Amino acid sequence: MANKGPAYGMSRDVQSKIEKKYDDELEDRLVEWIVAQCGAAVGRPERGRLGFQVWLKNGIVLSRLVNSLYPDGSKPVKIPDTPPTMVFKQMEQIAQFLKAAE
Repeated sequence: MANKGPAYGMSRDVQSKIEKKYDDELEDRLVEWIVAQCGAAVGRPERGRLGFQVWLKNGIVLSRLVNSLYPDGSKPVKIPDTPPTMVFKQMEQIAQFLKAAE
């Protein structure tokens, strides 16, 4: 994520509206469901919006989640051995997840 300075004016208002809509209880429920569906190997994010975003950012957890919904032998998303660190590779991984989710 890019380093950003403080928000002013309308940017601050928009950011505060986004933060007010974030539901910590829903985050906890989603983390529990993802871990139950995929297994403990996916780990757990740090608490809070930023930790949850970082956990899902590279697309590996999302790929494991969608693969867990399919029977063995027909996994729609290929998961690399090492998590992608380059942004375009992360975007490719998330694009595969979105295609499988459709």
